[in-house]
Amino acid sequence: MKKSTISGAIFYYTSFLLLTNLVFSTTIHAQSPFYQGKSIRLIAGTQAGSLADLWPRLIADHMGKHIAGNPGIVVQNMPGAGGVIAANYVYNVAKPDGLTLGTVSPSIYMDQIIGRKEIQFDWAKFNWIGSPEQYDYVFIMRGDSPYKSIDDIRRAAEPPKCGAPGTGSHFYQIPKLMEETLGTKFTIVTGYQGAPDVDVAIERGEMHCRTVTVTAYFGREPFLTWGKNRFVRPLVQTGRKPSPSLPEVPTVYELMDRYKTPEVGRRLATLVLAPGEFGRPMMAPPGVPAERVKILREALNKTLGDPELLAAAKKRDWPVSPVAGEELQSLATEVIAQPPEVVQRLKKILGE
Repeated sequence: MKKSTISGAIFYYTSFLLLTNLVFSTTIHAQSPFYQGKSIRLIAGTQAGSLADLWPRLIADHMGKHIAGNPGIVVQNMPGAGGVIAANYVYNVAKPDGLTLGTVSPSIYMDQIIGRKEIQFDWAKFNWIGSPEQYDYVFIMRGDSPYKSIDDIRRAAEPPKCGAPGTGSHFYQIPKLMEETLGTKFTIVTGYQGAPDVDVAIERGEMHCRTVTVTAYFGREPFLTWGKNRFVRPLVQTGRKPSPSLPEVPTVYELMDRYKTPEVGRRLATLVLAPGEFGRPMMAPPGVPAERVKILREALNKTLGDPELLAAAKKRDWPVSPVAGEELQSLATEVIAQPPEVVQRLKKILGE
């Protein structure tokens, strides 16, 4: 064989090997899961230690194994303004790459509806991933206060003081709703960093009242001790039907019947209490690729059915009633679209 022929054969063989390796490497790279070797940040818009912080931490402990590539998930607290700071961050600062998620107070969309300038997000444009539960609230009062019932609050010369992180939180909005629909009066003090600070203020006697989810009231401290020692008294619950755990506590709807609340007030109550339908929502920024949103939604669904997570939740007396991301997406669009008359009543509640 001629030398040139041998050289040509070697050239083509070498070229074939290089091309094969390139194709093989490209194929392997394409098949590697996006989340492999990466970590996900889960921004929690609350202080560490509250139930709104503990739920995302439990999810973070289990969700990574349900995502191809097994990414680590790290919870980062970003408290302030009832979750508005965290929501603004996730919407505007976080890259839309599926590596940053958020969980915030589900009631802050009301600040968007009334046009508050600090709101720098569009609730309906988040990519909603899902929620571990839906819930109702209970309004609690210090047991040694003179306010033993809603009638006592209606008649009081001096309103009770309720603490709140911000106007976008249920701490603020539910007492305001009661003022609008039940004829009560409250002095609401805002500016607390989060729920634990409000609890300390109540223990010190600086505040009388706050709202809390029924789940937290029966599932974590300080409420377990408070209830056992009768340090606080539940006065109102927000469910349409009484919780089996609070059979003697009237609902907002029962009280609206008693006080003959007009229809516009009832519509307002439905809007203000809708956060319970969102539960403890997890979302991603707008613009995250659809396939990654799908991966995250499926992973959360699997996580909330994970036997290890369910066992941990049962041990803590946390109910698990998952809400799909698609359902939250639809709900987010629905609650933002409100007629002008409802917006005006909401502005009145929120002090605009």
